[in-house]
Amino acid sequence: MKPRSQIRSALRWLAPGMHVKRWLLLLLLGTTIVGLGVAYLLREIYVRWTFPPVFYYLTLQFIGRQWRGLLFGVLGLTAIAVAIYQLNRSLLAAFLRPGHENVAEAVYRHWQRERGPKIVAIGGGTGLSTLLRGLKEHTQNITAIVTVADDGGSSGRLRRQLGVLPPGDFRNCLTALADAESLTTQLFQYRFSEGEGLNGHSFGNLFIVAMAGVTGNFERALLESSKVLAVRGQILPSTLENVTLVAELKDEGEELPAVVEGESQIPESGRPIERVFLQPGDVPAYPGALRAILEADLIVAGPGSLYTSVLPNLLVPDIVRAVRASRAKKIYVCNVATQRGETEGYTLADHVAALQRHVGPDVFPNVLANDNLTASLPNVPGVAWVRPEYPPDAPYRVYKADLVDRERPWRHDSEKLARWLIEFCEKGE
Repeated sequence: MKPRSQIRSALRWLAPGMHVKRWLLLLLLGTTIVGLGVAYLLREIYVRWTFPPVFYYLTLQFIGRQWRGLLFGVLGLTAIAVAIYQLNRSLLAAFLRPGHENVAEAVYRHWQRERGPKIVAIGGGTGLSTLLRGLKEHTQNITAIVTVADDGGSSGRLRRQLGVLPPGDFRNCLTALADAESLTTQLFQYRFSEGEGLNGHSFGNLFIVAMAGVTGNFERALLESSKVLAVRGQILPSTLENVTLVAELKDEGEELPAVVEGESQIPESGRPIERVFLQPGDVPAYPGALRAILEADLIVAGPGSLYTSVLPNLLVPDIVRAVRASRAKKIYVCNVATQRGETEGYTLADHVAALQRHVGPDVFPNVLANDNLTASLPNVPGVAWVRPEYPPDAPYRVYKADLVDRERPWRHDSEKLARWLIEFCEKGE
């Protein structure tokens, strides 16, 4: 480590919020008291005993008392500082990621996250995990509220065969909020490619379902799985009920709209969506999700599939009521690109209009849109930039920023999005 870095690292211990200065002062006070006690004892010995002449030089009596006191004080403080530094390195080295952070930086970042804002993220799929991966670097007070309407792939098979909540989106959130991208995280995302009954399943899905069987319920399984991955925050279902997502599709040639059941089937229809709803409709929300919403500083809907990830959570009536009642700042994060089978041809205004048709115009008064449309999108039918176009008299406030992931421009950049949302949350307006 370079000298400047060492000095900066040492000064980090004195930064506000470290919860260290008070204990350093107490240590200094205790050392001073012990020093006074030793000084009194030595003075008594010095008065009563006669020492050989060599002690005149060992005790530096040829130097004035004030300078002797200053010299011994500096030497003592230096010894204490070096001892504390080396002790911390020895004790905490096992808990730090090799080559990433020193002790002071790790402690500072920990306390900064502990004091971070309370953020509730509502959604599912890749969009939610992208958001969470960025937020965990700024705050540990994160609650992800996840849809339980998934019925495709491994999650759908487990849901139908075992009657459990679909674990796929929960698994993605767990790995996104994990303390480090470790081998355990890779293990949770591992998907079997062969084997009778195993083909297509991910290890994380099977682990969560097994944990539910061991602990007795799905909520406890999420809690215990979070401990395994050292998750920063909590992941909660919007409801514990077995719900099905249903979509009414537009068709100008039919008097009645066509109906498609199942979250995985809706994008496959290839027809514009009029509205989506849950069956059964009036299901109770998970109490922990309601509590997190009411205590939040910021509530974020999206990014993610509008009709099959974001809206299914907001179709639980109690969730919308809690969001409306919460004093938190509320913002909808619009997708960077349109999604085939769901939002083909949608502008920003179209996304917000669909959201408001389902939950009302007053739930999310703020909207965040990407304004970097310069990168090249993959040549996939139905995938195009969501243009940040909206009416000048729109009843919501639009914010624009460069939020594109350079490597995958059809998605948000985790750090860009998280940093913007943290700054938005901390603004006084």
